[in-house]
Amino acid sequence: MGMVQTMRWFGPNDPVSLMDIRQAGCTGVVTALHQIPVGEVWSVAAIRERIALVEADNARYTPLHWAVVESLPVHEDIKKQGPGRDRFIENYKTSIRNLAACGIRTVCYNFMPVLDWSRTNLHYEMPDGSRGLRFVWEDFALFDLCILRRPGAEAAYEPEVIESARARYAQLSAEAIAELTSVVLLGLPGSEEAFSLETFQGLLDGYAAIGDAELRQNLYAFIAEVAPVAAEVGVNLCIHPDDPPFPLLGLPRVVSTESDLAQLMEACPLRANGITFCTGSLGVRPDNDLPGMVQRWGDRIHFIHLRTTKRENEGPPTRPRDFHEADHLAGDVDMYAVVKALVLEEQRRAEAGLGETSIPMRPDHGHQMLDDLNKKTYPGYSAIGRLRGLAELRGLELGIRRGLGV
Repeated sequence: MGMVQTMRWFGPNDPVSLMDIRQAGCTGVVTALHQIPVGEVWSVAAIRERIALVEADNARYTPLHWAVVESLPVHEDIKKQGPGRDRFIENYKTSIRNLAACGIRTVCYNFMPVLDWSRTNLHYEMPDGSRGLRFVWEDFALFDLCILRRPGAEAAYEPEVIESARARYAQLSAEAIAELTSVVLLGLPGSEEAFSLETFQGLLDGYAAIGDAELRQNLYAFIAEVAPVAAEVGVNLCIHPDDPPFPLLGLPRVVSTESDLAQLMEACPLRANGITFCTGSLGVRPDNDLPGMVQRWGDRIHFIHLRTTKRENEGPPTRPRDFHEADHLAGDVDMYAVVKALVLEEQRRAEAGLGETSIPMRPDHGHQMLDDLNKKTYPGYSAIGRLRGLAELRGLELGIRRGLGV
């Protein structure tokens, strides 16, 4: 018994190969059909084609299987209650049924408006010379105020941040402005496409009438429709927390705290309405008690992302500022306490006689290091940094299990 060790794979164009993932010690692959437009049905044929790719060398080498879908994207019309909402929800249900028919039982999704995870630096140099991902509040303000020039953006920032951001912008080179713009406007993970400023502002304008309460209600309405279908066919849905876990660009974010997750779990009590427990996203906020969240909501955790961030400027507890991706066993997340709580949750499931007691886990993100410094990879998803993280997490889990005698 133990967590199912996996890595994310972006498909045939991913510079990290399935053999790389296999040799890292994984038995599971986390992937998605990025080639299918958001909102369209994932057909059985397309799903089986991806399964065949993942399992192609299983007869000769250590077997791999498609363990988790990350992610089955939620169309913006669902988040906004737009004109295509009902059609896209029906498509979503069909995709869930098709995944179940192919034996895939865990589906990760998120409900962040417009953007997925957001950073301001994809190549932040660490003390050891490796590179990681970083978010700097003032840099994001600079983009918002001076590059995008979003109407009303000043209301989101403190006067001193506005003054400093504008002063810095006046000194930036055209190259630096273009780099920050491309980083902030990066599209979905697995895609190298970025928004234009005009397109991006138009997407933001679509949320002009949607605040915190409206987005929550739209999320709860969505899960009330799709979770019963998932439960019927034996699929566990698991929402990914907001990253970073606070509002950006005037957009609400409603999956940032334990209270947010609790409200969602209570809005639809089916176990199929579950959580992707991302310690990196949730750990940015010092008011999130990660080990306690596992203890209180462990039954609804269907997928685990283990990584840690380091807060560089604490700020008020409800508004964290700068942070960077730290080594997996460093940073602000008490990884020992989190993994111990997860091990105990798996033990609880075993004692309760539940069928699947092992939770899929992947080492989320990773520093670009060693030979990968010379390669182009998806930000946060180079092979060697994740290999290091997985090795450390594997050893931590083994030590905890031995210590507990489980």
